[in-house]
Amino acid sequence: METIISSLATQLVCSIEHASDVAAARREGQKLADSLGFSETRAGMLALVVTEAATNVLKHADRGVIHIGPVQSGAGVGIDVLVLDEGPGITDLSASLVDGMSTAGTAGTGLGAMRRQADEFDVYSQPGKGTAFFMRLWRDLPPPDPCGLEVGALLTPLAGEDECGDGWGVRSEAGGATLLAADGLGHGPHAARASAAAIGVLAKPAASASDVVQAAHDALRGTRGAALAVARIDYAGDELRFAGIGNIAGYVFDDSRRALVSHNGIVGHNMRKVQEFSVPFGPGATCILHSDGIQTQWDLDKYPGLLGHSPALVAAVLMRDFIRRRDDAMVLVVRRTAGFPGTPA
Repeated sequence: METIISSLATQLVCSIEHASDVAAARREGQKLADSLGFSETRAGMLALVVTEAATNVLKHADRGVIHIGPVQSGAGVGIDVLVLDEGPGITDLSASLVDGMSTAGTAGTGLGAMRRQADEFDVYSQPGKGTAFFMRLWRDLPPPDPCGLEVGALLTPLAGEDECGDGWGVRSEAGGATLLAADGLGHGPHAARASAAAIGVLAKPAASASDVVQAAHDALRGTRGAALAVARIDYAGDELRFAGIGNIAGYVFDDSRRALVSHNGIVGHNMRKVQEFSVPFGPGATCILHSDGIQTQWDLDKYPGLLGHSPALVAAVLMRDFIRRRDDAMVLVVRRTAGFPGTPA
């Protein structure tokens, strides 16, 4: 069964700077839970997670951001909550997750409550560099089986714009998956339209990464055009094949870091050459794609252990620390999981 997830789904971004923002974020989460058919009990658990997360930001970091959106997985229906701050970080993470432990003079139940209520929970923190939390709540229990990939992604439009000209999509199938990252030229609604047209190409199966790029080239002819990167993952062959046009940065991490090469051009306009490159991509390998709204000088070696955390946290830390803030920005992080049909456990 084919499943497509993408940046076209509603993603809520809630700034947390004042006490009133806690209730506002909780209400936004409740609206999304209602729209996705969450039961009253499951929606209440989400409300508690959002409330505790927002309160924790104000207590320990003064300000931060909470991203709330449909689950970034083809496995089922749920809601992801991602919390970012640039506060002092957590010195002893294990101790902080124990109920009763507090550095702010409170009851010390916030982080423990977040972990208990969420079906999936992850956190990454460095002293002096801030903290990132990831929580996922599924609509139905028990949670669905893994779908072969873990996906994490974030978008940020240029300041003053309501729409982001960058976008991403993932098409998951029984034998593999197709990843797509797009950067519409410029910013605002016209750039967003170009990215959406590129993502729409994933609705139809394609034989190769270059075929997806060519289909997007045809689909974008009436738009501004876009930079585009497409990666096809073959589970049986333990392989990723990549084709890129323009300045979408791409990397594969397994035993080492491999850069993925793109050619010059604009998809939808002057695309002269499409060429595929192949790299190994076995269980546990991670692919990172990001637009030029993210600086390219990042080095995961300076974030010990981050690559082993949820892809959502990897995307969040890269966005937080390396966004240029003079353009739209997008980060897509995809990890191949073990224990999936065709994938050794």
